[in-house]
Amino acid sequence: MDNQLNLGENNLPLAGIRVLELGNFVAAPFAARIFGDFGAEVIKIERPGEGDELRDWRKTRGATSMLFRTIGRNKKSVELDLRSELGAQAIKNIIKTTDVMIENFRPGTLEKWGLGPEVLTEINPDLVIVRISGYGQTGPYKNRAGFGSSAESFAGLRYVTGEPDRPAGRAAASLGDTVAGLYGVIGALMLMFNKAKGGQNQSSNVVDVALYEGVFSLLESLVPDYDAYGLVRKRTGGRLPGVVPTGSYNCGDGLEVVIGGNSNSVFVRLMNAIGREDLAADESLLTTEARGAREEELNGAIEAFTGSMTMEQVLNALESAGVPAAPVYDAPSIADDEHYIARGMIETHEVIIEDEPELIRFPGVVPKIPGHQGQVNWVGPDLGAHTEEVLTELAGFDAQQIAAMKETASQS
Repeated sequence: MDNQLNLGENNLPLAGIRVLELGNFVAAPFAARIFGDFGAEVIKIERPGEGDELRDWRKTRGATSMLFRTIGRNKKSVELDLRSELGAQAIKNIIKTTDVMIENFRPGTLEKWGLGPEVLTEINPDLVIVRISGYGQTGPYKNRAGFGSSAESFAGLRYVTGEPDRPAGRAAASLGDTVAGLYGVIGALMLMFNKAKGGQNQSSNVVDVALYEGVFSLLESLVPDYDAYGLVRKRTGGRLPGVVPTGSYNCGDGLEVVIGGNSNSVFVRLMNAIGREDLAADESLLTTEARGAREEELNGAIEAFTGSMTMEQVLNALESAGVPAAPVYDAPSIADDEHYIARGMIETHEVIIEDEPELIRFPGVVPKIPGHQGQVNWVGPDLGAHTEEVLTELAGFDAQQIAAMKETASQS
């Protein structure tokens, strides 16, 4: 695959921006991927011989996981030992022409290697630094190790996820990491925008993102509800307390649909659609509190309707009535859905697996920006695929220095 961005006629909004990713796992790599999707040159630094641990996650065959191929797309892979003198010097050289650096080490790690913000911004005062960690760069817990799982727990998400009679559940995806990555991108772009409009930097160029804070910000009025009403939200399975009717409902063919009928006008349309005109006409149900008090009755009426029909019939009936509903999709359903395909959310790329090329479907680019649409030019590269290119062109290293680095890495 081509290792250069091919802009063609597409005006990618981040073309000309250089991003240096010193990340591992999900959070920082996810943030850097967004930059790469929209034209930025993303240079990913990986440990010699090992690389990002995502290369091994959920891998059942081949040398590199599809998770890494997905999150590592549009990036250049460089093997570099940041603990070595030459490795640190390479970073300092690359930083001179870098716009954004993203890292997700434990606080103090970069400083220990002589690559802290004070050092790097002395080299490049315009550099924006995104620092993602479990608990942030300040506070009594800053030195604690933190993964997305602990962040989701500490933020309260796990407490309200799952069935009420079972231990805390989770979504089968790294939500804590990806949300932090999104906030990292937002913070970096805000600082870059401030600079572009002539704003003066009064403090620092650092964006400090704590994994748990990104998750906590998504939990709406979790704490205000406690203070105002004494309400401690708990696990409620597929239903959302006080938002009735909504949730997952079984259909007659064994499939599931999620239905949202919790606004007054939609509730009336939903009750008419399921043949319960009596409930649609009951004006006492036109408040969220009243529907919440009769949740079991309303869900029973909906389940009687969905259970008597196939999923397709249920969806057709609710679509005609203007009621928000969707199938509970698995991966095969998503990959073949005509709407996903029409919106460009399923892209096919050739990937080498076990020495043979295969066509693999990958997720497309979000968001859609007509005239400036992001693109996937290549999926996550092989480890070190761009080491010599980057060290020669950006770090200014000669062949002897590169050879010395490789020798040092092979001995460590």
